[in-house]
Amino acid sequence: MTDQTGAETLDVLTIGRSGVDLYPLQDGVGLADVTTFGKYLGGSATNVAIAAARHGRASAIITRTGADPFGSFVHSELRRLGVSDRFVTDVPDLKTPITFCEIFPPDHFPIYFYRDPIAPDLVINPEELDLDAIRNAGVYWSTVTGLCREPSRSAHHAAWQARARRPLTVLDLDYRPMFWESPEAATREVSRALEQVTVAVGNRDECEIAVGETDPHRAADALLDRGVELAVVKQGPRGVLAKTRHETVEVAPYEVEVVNGLGAGDGFGGALCHGLLAGWPLEHVIRFANVAGAIVATRRECSTAMPTTAEVDAVLQEISHAGR
Repeated sequence: MTDQTGAETLDVLTIGRSGVDLYPLQDGVGLADVTTFGKYLGGSATNVAIAAARHGRASAIITRTGADPFGSFVHSELRRLGVSDRFVTDVPDLKTPITFCEIFPPDHFPIYFYRDPIAPDLVINPEELDLDAIRNAGVYWSTVTGLCREPSRSAHHAAWQARARRPLTVLDLDYRPMFWESPEAATREVSRALEQVTVAVGNRDECEIAVGETDPHRAADALLDRGVELAVVKQGPRGVLAKTRHETVEVAPYEVEVVNGLGAGDGFGGALCHGLLAGWPLEHVIRFANVAGAIVATRRECSTAMPTTAEVDAVLQEISHAGR
């Protein structure tokens, strides 16, 4: 699909974190005692773009890396996983971020970010943005992390200004306290951002930062009151709530044996993009995304764990048969 200039129109365009995940190949062992690691492409916005590509969507990411071998890995792995890297540039004086985690199933996955003095993906400059690509993408997906530092913060607002609250302008409320000087600073920036987007997605803790509410229904209502058209509140073992002005959908969790829960939200996000672009009924969109995220949680890595549409549909069919 192309726009009036003949350029490809993207289904999903994300902006934000990209780097290398070094995840232990031993479970229940602290990093001090881990002996072997697997190397994977990582970063929330990166994973969402990959997840959307697994559902057949033309996707790309706006990000930056170091001018180093790990930066080269980011480029090659994006292309291998079906995501365009044409908006990925390097920052010569910085290094590509590395992220470690510890794996203590079913619900303890400490994560350690190596992004000092500043990560290249926070050195996205407003003048470098392809505003036509942002304006024309089917889904434009940002995360709260991109608001924590300049010049990334200004780039996000420049992109939203060009986007002009077009439908499916998504803010992932992905709040990581280690990136912020204080929760109050994050709340201030998220508040500004909510005025620019049409979809907000987050868990209960992230909703508290965004709108001061942890109760799912009150949080969703508060997000809608801020002007978003769709509020999605993820509740972990209690499932997912989605609300618009005219519809409320609650989906029970799909129970799995968790291996690593860190990429589940990104798998949910890419599947959410796919379902919204497809124009499915909201309940089907949320059920599909919920299962996609659960599948990722059964796998060790994040980026290469993203399921295909067929894998998600097979689980949904099993659930349907079991409910008869």
